[in-house]
Amino acid sequence: MDKDNLMQGVIPPEPPIKAQSGVHELKSRLEWGEPAFTILDVRPRNAYNDGHIMGAMPMPMESLAERAKSSLAPSRDIYVYGETDEQTAEAAQSLRSAGFEHVSELKGGFPAWKAIAGPTEGIVESQAPKDQEVYNVVTQLQHHTDTQKNLRDN
Repeated sequence: MDKDNLMQGVIPPEPPIKAQSGVHELKSRLEWGEPAFTILDVRPRNAYNDGHIMGAMPMPMESLAERAKSSLAPSRDIYVYGETDEQTAEAAQSLRSAGFEHVSELKGGFPAWKAIAGPTEGIVESQAPKDQEVYNVVTQLQHHTDTQKNLRDN
């Protein structure tokens, strides 16, 4: 019996990536430690440098498809985010048109990620004081609920 058959059914497979994902889904995959996905930030380079989701790769919109094709497998799970949900959708469509099979638009982008205290890096992010409230689960849940309500209302 080979190793793959032995492990089958022991470790549940990840569900297929959705066309749109919330930040909690991405954070869950990061916390699980799953290495088989890529996060792309398509915002301008200065925005990326100021702050981005930890581990995200910068790929500006104007060269997105070409750069992705030269560095990523077409079957790779890709989460993409831009400055707006509209830019995110445009980037996802560009990747899908270039042949990428598993692309998910990260709804709410970087602001939504920060709202759930997801890990960040960047020049501005490294200088921001860490709020004690980040460690308060009740405060974070209330903040997330308020943020999601605001996103739905807008």
